[in-house]
Amino acid sequence: MSGAPHEIELKLRLPRASVPALLRHPVLRVLKRGRARTETLAGTYFDTPDWRLARDGIALRIRRAGRRLVQTVKGPATGVAGGGLSARPEYEWPLPSGAAAAALDLAALGTVPFGKRLLKAAGRDGFGARFTTEVRRTTIPLAFPDSTMALLCVDLGEVRGPPPKRARSAISEVEIELEAGSPERLFELALALVDDLPLTVEARSKAERGHAIATGARPQPVVADDVRLPEGIDAAGAIAAIVGSCLRQIEANADGLIADDDPEWVHQMRVGLRRLRSCLALARRHVPPSAMGHLEDDLRWLASALGPARDLDVFALETLPAMRDASRHAAGGATAMAPLLDELDARASARRRAARAEAREAVLSKRFQRLLLAGGLFAATPRLAAVEGSTEAAALAEPATVFAAKLLSRRHRKLARRIPGLAEMPPGERHRVRILAKRLRYATEFFSPLFPGRRTRTYRKALADMQGILGRLNDAAVAAVLAAELGDPASPAAAMFAGWAAAQGEGAVPALDRARRAYADASPFWK
Repeated sequence: MSGAPHEIELKLRLPRASVPALLRHPVLRVLKRGRARTETLAGTYFDTPDWRLARDGIALRIRRAGRRLVQTVKGPATGVAGGGLSARPEYEWPLPSGAAAAALDLAALGTVPFGKRLLKAAGRDGFGARFTTEVRRTTIPLAFPDSTMALLCVDLGEVRGPPPKRARSAISEVEIELEAGSPERLFELALALVDDLPLTVEARSKAERGHAIATGARPQPVVADDVRLPEGIDAAGAIAAIVGSCLRQIEANADGLIADDDPEWVHQMRVGLRRLRSCLALARRHVPPSAMGHLEDDLRWLASALGPARDLDVFALETLPAMRDASRHAAGGATAMAPLLDELDARASARRRAARAEAREAVLSKRFQRLLLAGGLFAATPRLAAVEGSTEAAALAEPATVFAAKLLSRRHRKLARRIPGLAEMPPGERHRVRILAKRLRYATEFFSPLFPGRRTRTYRKALADMQGILGRLNDAAVAAVLAAELGDPASPAAAMFAGWAAAQGEGAVPALDRARRAYADASPFWK
């Protein structure tokens, strides 16, 4: 990270009734380095009328504690976060105390690295108070054996929206804030506590929660985004940032998956999970097995919980409607197939509800929370725990551009050898090519920020187009298997789905061949 002051903290939710058990926990008694203190903190958050700061990931606040007033601005999250960890540049200034209401010190805002953006927003539309928070905070100073220093803060209170509705949302959370030393200790502490307490990773800041209440915005599924990889980053730092990005996508979709029936929550968590597994595969050959612990086993477990739910969503919401349309265009098909499709629909709906319940049960479990925290711990470990002086550590110390070029070249060559004749391949072999293409696609998404330019965009699009067609063919094959499982494998409906899947493969031949040739013509962008 840069030399700018940073707030690094691990955010967790904890039911209010469990707070006394946390404060008495034996691990805290061992680490405690001073007396706990309790105070009331009242915060007012500011933004433009069109929420320009929130869109840029910036939070601007004045907080009152007794007679003390402090103005704070927090910048966009950095690439080292994930697994509940947030890391943001943070700047603070004391304001004149005692006033009933404090005015923002705009001159101070102009001194931060993103100050021009702040002053431009202030000059155009002005800042106004948008929402408030009030919490009773208990702070316990902690000292770890390696001299890492941290503060464990328990916040109980609420975030309040603007009048006239004054919508409210309760706050009951734990922040473990790093003062000095290693963020590894924060994860180790959380892992020690989560076995005994109903702690869950909190993916949203108070500012993000306040913004949602003030605007009435419904939570939306979180999609993958390109990872921020600063110039000069080494391979270990890049992999750690990618792991954090994948974890953020997984954890950010957890609440929606539990509370909402929108299938996109499952889909996006599964995408994050697949991306994380692909990233760990990049690191596996360079780190000792103990560094990942049970992480890969836990990811396979979560994949087995999410996979059926996603497959059944696609079958019920995409494939079955397509089959109904196809049967309506067939002579006499609609009349003959409608009862069979209705029966499949009913069985798929029942299985889909059961699969969604199993996915929710997995995300509500302690094992899911340990997975997130263990992933964060892995990313926070210096050099990903590779043995100092080893060839593995030397590889991870390489510039990320060098590491990525070697990796992408290997995967590109492996795929390039397999794609001649792709359109005519039997389904099983084509499926294996799809997996190679998907692994290469994830790797290009991870490392493309290191190689900005038109060639990168062209290559990524060509690869995504080819892999997308292969993915749709795989969905058709999965649908045929599901149709046989949901009904009688020898039934006319199962035969129709099998024939449809085969027809999909035949119909995709021209498009697949065009996509293959476009990919073969795309120049590797890392050379």
